[in-house]
Amino acid sequence: MSQHRPVNSCELLCHRCSATLTPGEGSFYLVRIEAFADPTPPDLDRAESLEHVAAEWERLLNEMREMSERELLDQVYRQLTLHLCASCYRQWIEHPTGP
Repeated sequence: MSQHRPVNSCELLCHRCSATLTPGEGSFYLVRIEAFADPTPPDLDRAESLEHVAAEWERLLNEMREMSERELLDQVYRQLTLHLCASCYRQWIEHPTGP
């Protein structure tokens, strides 16, 4: 009797080399990455006039009005989920920012 693998409507591929990944075989890694913008509040110069600070806030708000919700969110927080085959994972984990 031959074994049949269930048909998966969504093929899982390694995000680096595009190798086919098979759930349940223990041959790939799920990597979750979260990136946050610098949470440190700006250093305000107490010598600056309130008018200058208000004008800067207004400039920033006007700039933000031209941006989409996605663009604004991406500047503050980003989350990625990657699937990596064992070979690509070993390379990536040792040098996550590149060689």
